[in-house]
Amino acid sequence: MRARALPALALLGVGAAVVLAGCSSTADAADAAATADPDAPITFATTPLGDDPAAENPIEAFADLVEQETGRAVEIVDVPDYTAVVEALRNHHVDIGFMSGFPSALAVNTGEVDSLVAWPGNDDPVSTCLVLDGSPLQTVEDLTPESVVAFADPASSSGYFMPVALLHEAGLEKDVDYTAMFSGGHDMSFTALKEGQADVACTSTIFPQMAGAGSPMFPFEEGETRSIGESASMPVAVTVLADQDLAEDKRALLLEALPNVFTEDNAEALGAMMEAMQGTEPILEPDDEIFQPFVDIAAIADVDISDLG
Repeated sequence: MRARALPALALLGVGAAVVLAGCSSTADAADAAATADPDAPITFATTPLGDDPAAENPIEAFADLVEQETGRAVEIVDVPDYTAVVEALRNHHVDIGFMSGFPSALAVNTGEVDSLVAWPGNDDPVSTCLVLDGSPLQTVEDLTPESVVAFADPASSSGYFMPVALLHEAGLEKDVDYTAMFSGGHDMSFTALKEGQADVACTSTIFPQMAGAGSPMFPFEEGETRSIGESASMPVAVTVLADQDLAEDKRALLLEALPNVFTEDNAEALGAMMEAMQGTEPILEPDDEIFQPFVDIAAIADVDISDLG
């Protein structure tokens, strides 16, 4: 198994509060990119996707497939959350990051991160808000100010932005009509729900499909949970973001390789990574305008991503 790079948090030495603020110098990174080692590994920042001993780790599978397609070694850089991925890219610590729509929009709108490949969303709901089967809550309209709603991460598309939009459309505002909590991850939201720390867990629609499979990412049997509301679809499902100073040889290799990695032949190995793409065709080096719809939705969550930089 390949060596994993040092955690990006140690490399960055900054807090999440300043992740999306300010601009960094790119002169040194540009010089480095111009003189890049043709055999330099591709570095990939990722948040944890769980560690199911019964299944192949999709992050490791992704790295293996990129190595096969590019002929380059791939180093995985573990980071705690989406904002750390953005900061790692902005500060030229990694080459690429795999992100859902909203954090990708935040990153692109800094003007310091490129979208290398994007997969548009389909028409299916992105998020669902789950309760235990015995809960008195039947729909999101039943929430009260005392109801605790667990969200995964403040930069998560399916675990925050889309559910907040769903609740907003139902006339419910965060910390007024319900009590919001950030669990730190989808799996931790399920733990909060299971242990009674939260009344509702808002998450991606892909997780309830894991019920009864024994996955640590969704620790429920079929029928133990039910949905009280589903969100709309998203204009962009997933993006592979890139350091703007990515060496041109790496950029060319990845643009050719990534559409070949995310194919049905590799769907089982890629697991949740492949499912997140919603079965759409990739767009290479998309224009920034594709992310514009996220600006309006993000405003509902009191996040202005229109002019970060």
